Amino acid sequence: MLPSPLAIDVRRGAISSLGTVLADRRIATEGRIAVAVGPGQGAQIAADLDLPQCEVFQVEEGTVDAATELGQKLRSGAYEAVAGIGGGKTIDVTKFAATMAGIPMVAVATNLAHDGIASPVSSLEHEGGKPSIGVTMPIAVVIDVDYVQAAPGRLVRSGVGDVISNISAIEDWELAGRENDEPVDGMAVTFARVAAEAILHRPDSIDSDGFLKVLAEGLVLSGMAMSVAGSSRPASGACHEILHAVTQLYPGKGNHGELAGLGTLFASYLRVRHLDWPAERLDEIRSCLLRHQLPIVPSDVGLTEAEFSRAVAHAPGTRPGRFTILEHLNLSEDEIGRSVAAYVEAVGR
Repeated sequence: MLPSPLAIDVRRGAISSLGTVLADRRIATEGRIAVAVGPGQGAQIAADLDLPQCEVFQVEEGTVDAATELGQKLRSGAYEAVAGIGGGKTIDVTKFAATMAGIPMVAVATNLAHDGIASPVSSLEHEGGKPSIGVTMPIAVVIDVDYVQAAPGRLVRSGVGDVISNISAIEDWELAGRENDEPVDGMAVTFARVAAEAILHRPDSIDSDGFLKVLAEGLVLSGMAMSVAGSSRPASGACHEILHAVTQLYPGKGNHGELAGLGTLFASYLRVRHLDWPAERLDEIRSCLLRHQLPIVPSDVGLTEAEFSRAVAHAPGTRPGRFTILEHLNLSEDEIGRSVAAYVEAVGR
């Protein structure tokens, strides 16, 4: 596999291609390569690679400070490229550091938990929050199915929730286009929609190599959609407003993809109830989430209806200026509470 604007290698044994990618003279003319690894599988992968001249840096924290420190090391060491090996935290730190150092980056994902693998955004902890920071996309993505299957199944299923949330994000973007004349990029919408629809109706599970390949490609397509759009719009709407609100108000209640899926189902319910959105689409999303053992009601992530209602009310404040179904309906707290109760009754098992 040789690098193009975005080269993708998803298969068993794909990690073996990393040496070829990093040795490509279009990336590193003199072979000065750095590798950033996380505390999990990344260190073992780096040890197994045949890259004797590279220098390995440990990424312990997913913070702006850690990313800045790595960026300074990459710049002072005059490295020509860097590979980030690990989960989302490691890849986000490496993307930020590579952008800071002005060098190309290869993302080597050891799980498929969310669409940050190839996105132009790093989500890093900073001063008590977790802002999304614009960065340069990786020049190549390597996803080895063997390593993905060795990761906890919950992380892979999380990726399903994040890809499916594109359906809700696209609806919100198009709503903003109709109501507020917000520009909607058709190519970005196509990338995001193809990624979600490819997963929505597949009957197989994360135990299938075929499913994992489609999921990996869907997550990368979502990242490409954000790059084309110049923002997270095609992959982040009311679904992500709700997940960020839950994360802020009730830390530890579900992971990113689980909450994205839950937010998507609730936002879709609001569309059915208030905008005459097809109920069949709601059923399709619900069936997909259940098929992959993802949450569909607040209690599935340890939240009461009152707590979830509070998060929905708080959600618009997490993305000021973003127009979604939540901003469009502008429900009162009492109306939100009644909607949540009706939602649980309608979609609960």
